Amino acid sequence: MNLPLWSPSPTRIIDANLSRFIARVNNNLNYSIQNYSELYNWSINQPEEFWPMVWRFTQVRSSKLWDEVLSHGKNIPEARWFGGAKLNFAENLLQRRDDKAALIFWGEDQVKRALSYRELYQQVAQLAAAMRTQGVTTGDRVVGFMPNMPETVIAMLATTSIGAIWSSCSPDFGVNGAVERFSQIEPKLLFTADGYWFKGQKIDSLLRATHITQQLPTLQHVVVIPYIESQPSIATVPHATHWHDFIHNSATEIEFTQLPFDHPLYILYSSGTTGLPKCIVHGAGGTLLQHLKELALHTDLKAEDRIFYFTTCGWMMWNWLVSSLATGATVLLYDGSPFHPHNEILFDYAEQEQATIFGTSAKYLSALEKSAAKPNQTHNLSSLKTLLSTGSPLLPESFDFVYRDIKQELLLASISGGTDIISCFALGNPLLPVYKGELQCRGLGMKVAIYNEQGKHLHQQQGELVCEAPAPSMPIGFWGDADGARYRAAYFERFANTWAHGDYAELTEHDGLIIYGRSDTVLNPGGVRIGTAEIYRQVEQLPEIQESIAVAQQWHDDVRIILFVILKNGLTLNDALINTIKTTLRNHTTPRHVPAKIIQVGDIPRTRSGKIVELTVRDLIHNRPLSNIDALANPEALEFFRNIPTLELD
Repeated sequence: MNLPLWSPSPTRIIDANLSRFIARVNNNLNYSIQNYSELYNWSINQPEEFWPMVWRFTQVRSSKLWDEVLSHGKNIPEARWFGGAKLNFAENLLQRRDDKAALIFWGEDQVKRALSYRELYQQVAQLAAAMRTQGVTTGDRVVGFMPNMPETVIAMLATTSIGAIWSSCSPDFGVNGAVERFSQIEPKLLFTADGYWFKGQKIDSLLRATHITQQLPTLQHVVVIPYIESQPSIATVPHATHWHDFIHNSATEIEFTQLPFDHPLYILYSSGTTGLPKCIVHGAGGTLLQHLKELALHTDLKAEDRIFYFTTCGWMMWNWLVSSLATGATVLLYDGSPFHPHNEILFDYAEQEQATIFGTSAKYLSALEKSAAKPNQTHNLSSLKTLLSTGSPLLPESFDFVYRDIKQELLLASISGGTDIISCFALGNPLLPVYKGELQCRGLGMKVAIYNEQGKHLHQQQGELVCEAPAPSMPIGFWGDADGARYRAAYFERFANTWAHGDYAELTEHDGLIIYGRSDTVLNPGGVRIGTAEIYRQVEQLPEIQESIAVAQQWHDDVRIILFVILKNGLTLNDALINTIKTTLRNHTTPRHVPAKIIQVGDIPRTRSGKIVELTVRDLIHNRPLSNIDALANPEALEFFRNIPTLELD
């Protein structure tokens, strides 16, 4: 029997925002909803009741309410929400103006700063006034080539207060990677820091910013923020001004431009590992409402909380994290290596700043476990109530690690969604138990199902994760895709009028989810569909294995599984370890999961948000041309996969 690893206490259930939300629904709409399952069914069956209730419960601020909640709701790509409503995204994040901490920032162990809500509002006012003076207006694009620091948040808030559109990538991007993204959207203004800290070293980013600026002819201004130096030289950067010279120190109030619900807010980018990155446009109202639903109801975020997520500002989790300001909570920002100056620096941060919600990636937790870290023995984590994980499937063994070596009385929420919806399809729940290896629930208002290849519903079987109804956080389109053809092709061609997300997943007996990886990387030897996470789960338990990547190689009118492994501590792959890997997979999965070849490599290519790129490795071993390797954090790792003689052998 699969017993829960954790269940909420009666006190936690009573205190949960979600419990108060259910009571509000029952009182206001005369329902008698008793549990999450009933609430979820109501939310997907009555979206025109559910989403306005979220709006009111989370106290969205608007200058005009809607005329119609949902139009064209039967046609997902054409659906539009809250027609007639007017609001401003930044205004909703800057409702507090007191001395409570809004942002706390650590740049590794080098820089520590904090801003109150009063100071945050003041600095946004100063920057927004300067941007208006320089001609930035509604609909203009403003971009950041920035670390995850307070000025990035300030620049985003100033941009969106005007109604301009914010887009960003982290400063570890190569010049080509940044230009391929930013050039498509023709920005007017660019923010860049002079550099950033990584593993205790100062990394200059002004040289790259210079080259980027030279290839963006629409740029009129570049604002440089001092970070690694107090007075960086900007002489070589075109159109450059120091941050302190640019802002208007006398400004005290913000003019929040009131705009339609679906006015463009953010432009995010697909990974770009299979072609030019797609420019995904997200609307202000849909992003705000969806984030507030996920933060307040699913994450149980309250004004007294301190929320942390390890992310760069090139990953959608940065956008998600910053929306926490709308709840009045304190946002904890960290920039740099999560393993410097030691493996538990993030837990130093959590302890010292009393984080109540701690977010990270599945790969981080796996690496932490392999380092033999035991944060519950080295840190006081009494304030911590929730741990979030995303980026890739959280292996069942990582659930054990969290409860054994981090904290027992803790809600562990594995969450899954993506850049495409700037939010989640499945995530945590303060009212439900946690089962090993499972995401707790489907998100409220998200009509998520699992399909087979013929579009039929599956339960407790693996298949395609889809969404059968519109949701406010679905993109308003792709930039430059005037007729919507590329947008429809990306998500709606596989199944008619149904969002196909590209994840391979399963609905469990508890109505939770298991994610097995991307469906476009599913292995199919002999016609049997295998999610790569099933292999990683078994292989990465072995003490010798640091990390692995599995891909399918075309072979004799079929495919065979090739497994690449990184070994720990300078070990060398030998016949004994190969046999151990194969035996482990055969005993704990099926013979079909056993790879035809196991090959040792020195590194695995990954995106800048830490996701391994199975499609890129698959193309590489088939000698197919690679596009846009600038999207990779470590393109040098590709060399390990070129021209491997053993792949030509039976």
